[in-house]
Amino acid sequence: MGWNIYLTGFSGSGKTTIGRQVAAMTGWTYRDTDDEIVAGTGRAIEEIFREDGEAAFRKLERGVLESVSQGERQVVSTGGGIVVDEGNHRTMEATGIIVCLEARADTIYRRLSGPDETHDEQVVRPLLQDSDPLRRIISLKSERQPLYSLAHWTVHTDDLSVTEAASEVIRAREIYSNRAISVPSQDADLAATVRTSSGDYPVWVGWGLSNTVGKRIKSLIDPGAAYVITDNLVHRHARTVQMSMEAAGIPSHIFVMESGERHKSLDTLTHIYSWLAERKAERGHLIVAVGGGVVGDVAGYAAATYLRGMPVVQAPTTLVAMMDAAVGGKTAVDLPQGKNLVGAFKQPEFVLADVEALSTLPERALVSGWAEAIKHALILDEPLLRVFEENVDSIRSLEPETASDALRRSVAIKADVVSRDERETLGVRALLNYGHTTAHALEAVTGYERYLHGEAVSIGMLAAALISNRMGMLKDSEVDRQRSVLEAYGLPLKYRDVDPVSIKDAMSMDKKTVGGRIRWVLLDGVGNAVTRSDVPPEYIDQALREVSE
Repeated sequence: MGWNIYLTGFSGSGKTTIGRQVAAMTGWTYRDTDDEIVAGTGRAIEEIFREDGEAAFRKLERGVLESVSQGERQVVSTGGGIVVDEGNHRTMEATGIIVCLEARADTIYRRLSGPDETHDEQVVRPLLQDSDPLRRIISLKSERQPLYSLAHWTVHTDDLSVTEAASEVIRAREIYSNRAISVPSQDADLAATVRTSSGDYPVWVGWGLSNTVGKRIKSLIDPGAAYVITDNLVHRHARTVQMSMEAAGIPSHIFVMESGERHKSLDTLTHIYSWLAERKAERGHLIVAVGGGVVGDVAGYAAATYLRGMPVVQAPTTLVAMMDAAVGGKTAVDLPQGKNLVGAFKQPEFVLADVEALSTLPERALVSGWAEAIKHALILDEPLLRVFEENVDSIRSLEPETASDALRRSVAIKADVVSRDERETLGVRALLNYGHTTAHALEAVTGYERYLHGEAVSIGMLAAALISNRMGMLKDSEVDRQRSVLEAYGLPLKYRDVDPVSIKDAMSMDKKTVGGRIRWVLLDGVGNAVTRSDVPPEYIDQALREVSE
């Protein structure tokens, strides 16, 4: 890897100010591709755009980047659209680490509207000359987001000082300086690369990928044997995965557990441990989880604990598992006292989500999964929510291209959050729990048998939206918007035949409770999730009554 730091990100994300600070803190040279273009042509950026067009500017930008990349120990701030050219990405990743500076659209709009105490990027942005600049920012940023996500590291600058953000950039450089950076694949099925302390791993989402499992495993880790853990509902799909591995020369065995949340238990784990021992499983062998969230949790926890750790691959077959359980390394089993109380972090070697597998799901199970996919849009990506709203029929019917694209974008959100907060210590990963406080309590008081997880999350998200509304954070129209999109995907919005008091009591066992106070995930506007611990008890009571039939 070359010794350069390339800062990418949308205009207003802080590349100039933070880049200068990184250079000052490291003693490296600071370069700015826009400044290089102005110096080389004697013309302002907006003049080049206006008189020569964007294509001409991109050509100049590509040439400047190629020239700059010949140097070393440089902090290079790039133009917001530099990622549009695939060749630019290859140049940067071949000669340094790419760090994307991220910010919310409203933060960017505020910064570009005028200077503040920490950012000084008040310059003319030709692509933002629009009658509605905020909407233009949201639209253009959404288009480029998949390209920004190919960076090696992402730093969210909204609430960080310049020094704090610069320190995060330097930390990323230090992490990668002693290990090779895997080149992000241009594979159209690659949703994201998850960055963790134990290494990076790809997440693939696409149509008909199950037959490729064996080749992918062989190319990445080449284990001496593999142990497939699945359940009785998807064991035929697991056989397809097994045959793919056998065809790649990997001896494989299958353990079929009973399906259902009540089998996510220590008793099931004991049977798996004995099965692995009987087959003389070794630490260099591989566990492959093929199934829904229960299978992924049980198999992942077995991999984390048997022989003090074996590698694991997650091949989720349900929408809930694809959107949530399979990505992020959180594994656990339940106790009678509560859900997921015994567990460990165990990051997979990779995640492979075959969207075609969803076509075999019972309708109720498929519908349940949309809750987690839509949740990601509600908490962090308003443009993605519009995709779900505008393509209900094609997405719900699993039209291969449209459904795969939407799910790939949703999974990328989860992957980005995990990369930023691997072990849920920074408060970022907690945002993924939107709707889960009520959902987990509802599941517990109904014995994990009445509601599927996504159904409970849907009800929980409406409760959280109502609380957000009462807290003055979410407009009535935004609550209605959430209600409408959940209804469009067939998700329930109310529970029945359960005492709200019992749900509130069950919340006391929630893992997000700190000092006796529940840390709620709420929406401060669609696409902007926050955590709050100051929710008045009466607001909780009111919301639980409103989501009760």
